[in-house]
Amino acid sequence: MIQWLYDGGVDDSSVSAAIISISVILLAGFLMTRVTKKLRLPNVTAYIVAGILIGPYGLNIVPKPIIQGTGFLPDIALAFIAFSTGQFFKFDILKKNGAKIIIITLFEALLASIFVFILAFFILHLNLAFSIVLAALASATAPASTMMTIRQTGAKGDFVETLLQVVALDDIVGLIAYSVAISIAVHSATGDAFSIIRVLIPILTNAFVLFLGAIFGVLLTILLRPKTRSSDNRLIISVALLFAFCGICTILEISPLLGCMSMGTIYINFTEDDKLFKQLNYFSPPFLLMFFVRSGMSFDLQALVKTSGTIGSSPLLLIGVLYFIIRIIGKYAGAFLGCLLVKKSKETRNYLGLALIPQAGVAIGLAALGARTLKGEIGNALETIILASSVLYELIGPACAKLSLYLSKSYSTKLEDLVEVNDKTDDGQEKSQLDLLIDRIHKIQEELPSHTINEAEEAFTEAAEQQNLSFWDELQKQNFKEPIRKRKTQY
Repeated sequence: MIQWLYDGGVDDSSVSAAIISISVILLAGFLMTRVTKKLRLPNVTAYIVAGILIGPYGLNIVPKPIIQGTGFLPDIALAFIAFSTGQFFKFDILKKNGAKIIIITLFEALLASIFVFILAFFILHLNLAFSIVLAALASATAPASTMMTIRQTGAKGDFVETLLQVVALDDIVGLIAYSVAISIAVHSATGDAFSIIRVLIPILTNAFVLFLGAIFGVLLTILLRPKTRSSDNRLIISVALLFAFCGICTILEISPLLGCMSMGTIYINFTEDDKLFKQLNYFSPPFLLMFFVRSGMSFDLQALVKTSGTIGSSPLLLIGVLYFIIRIIGKYAGAFLGCLLVKKSKETRNYLGLALIPQAGVAIGLAALGARTLKGEIGNALETIILASSVLYELIGPACAKLSLYLSKSYSTKLEDLVEVNDKTDDGQEKSQLDLLIDRIHKIQEELPSHTINEAEEAFTEAAEQQNLSFWDELQKQNFKEPIRKRKTQY
């Protein structure tokens, strides 16, 4: 039906097709989460699978021109993801363990990239441009699944603090590696001679993006500084600046990820205002859903069993499976060696690598940008492998993260490990097991939060209430005081 609309079945057919396609994308993603929720799988997996089903390589519900016309979604999705990641870069926290965290992050990110490059270029003898970009993407980690698992288990301790800081810094290393790799890949594809300047240019470009993002962060701080600024206007201003920054980066043909991280970092350190991040996290799910579903629609299942002569003689399925395994080995080995070097505890050293397995948002976004830059079979193969492996990573990632938290003793399923109580009475006698159980239950009740409203929903509800009050005040100014007062009493 959508294809019939797009082909001119009615007037303004392209507009109708675009609107209906967006509706189909949102509904397909939502309905698929109903299935994955029962299987205890993350939403990202549901979105990608939904995209495969409704895309041109599945049921072909959404036309290809619509998919091509939404090429801006990766940039917007990366902007929201990166800006939210910026809130974890608080300077006072980084000063405490900054050097140790940087060393661990460099080891786990770069060792995964090195292992994948050796596999792709030296063992499978794949194209250099493809090998180096695939290796760079291997360094990226998806923090969402791990952070969700931490919230669900209530885990805490040195292991959790180290994990949160590593996954926050991880994407910066991944982006810089990707920027250098894509520059080398482009020049390699054209057959130009290699030079050190080609490596320095993307590094300097990213330094400029960091600086530009910091300027936007300062501007955002100034615009949102007035206490009288309503919550809805704060949301409008922040989204406008994020979109403007994405547009500038698109003109310059660079990724907005690093700059948006810088913007979020500057804002949180200047204002200590985390409510804006909660509002954006509550506002962004439709954009992220459309991005992941669109990525699934671009996923060609048949390409996995084919051999691409442009990148090498190995089928994509074999490349994808080996990439999936080797990246896990690289992540675990890198995290282990990094923790060993900075003398982290045995629990952190042995199990940190398990929590770094997930790979989704940033890697998929960069793969989409890489496919757009490299084009042709190389770009399609790159996006296909990253999408296929991301589904697998998201299937096992949350389970591995939960296992790492349990093995590192960051949380426990035993009641006696959840809370500590005195095992003796005031007169020095040993308490019975029943008395100890009652004391633990009472202590857990005292530690329970006073409400269960999600903070992001609370921030948005506050904005809605403020907007409603502004509506009543505006009507009162228009000499409708008496009728409105009566209406208020009625409600």
